[in-house]
Amino acid sequence: MAPPRITYPFVRPPELTSDTPAHVPVIIVGAGPVGLTAAIDLINRGVSVVLLDDDDTVSFGSRAVCYAKRTLEIWDRMDCADQMLEKGVRWNIGRIFFDDAKDPFYSFNLLDEEGYKFPGFINLQQYYVEEYLVNRLADAGATPRWKNKVVDVQQDDEKVTVTIETPAGSYQLSCDYLIAADGCRSPIRDKMGLPFEGQVFEDHFLIADIKITGDFPSERWFWFDPPFNRGHSSLLHVQPDGICRLDFQLGWNIDREAELKPERIAERVRAMMGQDVDFEFEWCSIYTFQCRRLDEFKHGRVIFAGDSAHLVSPFGARGANGGVQDADNLTWKLKAVLDGIAPTRLLESYNHERLEAAKENILNSTRATDFITPKSTVSRTFRDAVLTLAEHCPFARPFVNSGRLSVPAIHRISPLNTPDTAVFGGKLVPGAVAADGRVSLNGQEDWLLTILPKLTSGFCLLYFTENSAPNTLDIEALGQDDAPVDVITIGSSGRLTDVAGHLTRRYNAEPETCYLLRPDHLVAARWRQFDLNAIREARDRALARIAPISIEEAA
Repeated sequence: MAPPRITYPFVRPPELTSDTPAHVPVIIVGAGPVGLTAAIDLINRGVSVVLLDDDDTVSFGSRAVCYAKRTLEIWDRMDCADQMLEKGVRWNIGRIFFDDAKDPFYSFNLLDEEGYKFPGFINLQQYYVEEYLVNRLADAGATPRWKNKVVDVQQDDEKVTVTIETPAGSYQLSCDYLIAADGCRSPIRDKMGLPFEGQVFEDHFLIADIKITGDFPSERWFWFDPPFNRGHSSLLHVQPDGICRLDFQLGWNIDREAELKPERIAERVRAMMGQDVDFEFEWCSIYTFQCRRLDEFKHGRVIFAGDSAHLVSPFGARGANGGVQDADNLTWKLKAVLDGIAPTRLLESYNHERLEAAKENILNSTRATDFITPKSTVSRTFRDAVLTLAEHCPFARPFVNSGRLSVPAIHRISPLNTPDTAVFGGKLVPGAVAADGRVSLNGQEDWLLTILPKLTSGFCLLYFTENSAPNTLDIEALGQDDAPVDVITIGSSGRLTDVAGHLTRRYNAEPETCYLLRPDHLVAARWRQFDLNAIREARDRALARIAPISIEEAA
């Protein structure tokens, strides 16, 4: 039984009565998590958007369920993460089982320490995520145009023009840029004749979402070669509403019709969960998967994001998470280009950064798949040896691959970075995502990445201080530039107080240490002292106003 679907009304577009296509800055095609995220963020940044979707409902059935800490931080900036956190099942712990053993031979914790607002992951059905994002979009004063199907896309040097079919007739819209977030079967990608190259994996997996009564831990459980699915792998994730997602690897040469029979699925569930288990089916399906991507994500004024740009296997939860990070990377750049404070070549950095992230995700996804589903005697012997050793030998555990879980890409070689000119160390290199931590503002405790959007929507400089502060005139000068940089002081005498000392440690900060953050909260540059000219130059480089600097030049 599929979960209930929310149906949204079709609203007659005003352009149906116009002979001339209306023009908007940005059109987004696809009201899934990626398209909705892009629409909310652009509207929050003051960019007018039209969001089109050929359906009239949120997704249903068993789709994305695992949302990573970084994705939650992005949605938190848009003020829509708290509801997801409240509804979702939080987890940090993964346990891995092998063969007949009832106890895990290996466990991991996704968070290296305490002191973060969000867990490593939450489990939450995709239809809830989309519903919350649709509601947040409505709070921002917009709504998707449901039952609006794009049937043609044309572009020139000045604009993109789309033809749209609706139940009331057809019309046209034009825009400066079009974001294609229309999914893995992307009609826009097909209409533009773009190749989508990659690998199809010869294996089948059964998803069984079951409603079950019981006390299951908020953890990820993965089995290699268990007695209830001998020769294959299985996975369990707990979801809200008493739902458990069970994944069973089936192999390639199967009878799909037979495997989808309720009695056959029930047999598998009872073998895994116990013969006396009481459950109801919520959703069942068999899937195969592919790893594919476009060669380029930006094609003229049409920009691809999410599954329309890249596909990965479900192991590691990189699909939806990677797509939301695509949107996060793109929106501030579109805003800067549309406002005229950055040249159009800034958008090429989206292609550079997110293409590298997609390559990394596909590489890790392919490696995980090869480990989970070995296709030769040699690879299976290697895998089983690793699993056997890992229980007692820590050196073998990094080789255990049940799906490397989604982490944000570090854009180390981005053309927007200013390489270090001082000794730093630590993880927060230029191109990395800024670290969160507990802070206090005017006596009220909160989180750094939650407070920053309330203090600035653009570039900001984190300045760690004890008793010193930048020159007031320099701070004012940065704030009055055409691309302002807001200075946020952190320390005992700063605007923000580092409550638990996590920020000082995570940023490897000494007094006067500075971090320049992009609007998407990636580190653009860092210094040991405040330098007005260096900050401006790094800001301009992050806007693609000046040429990138190579690592060799920095050295």
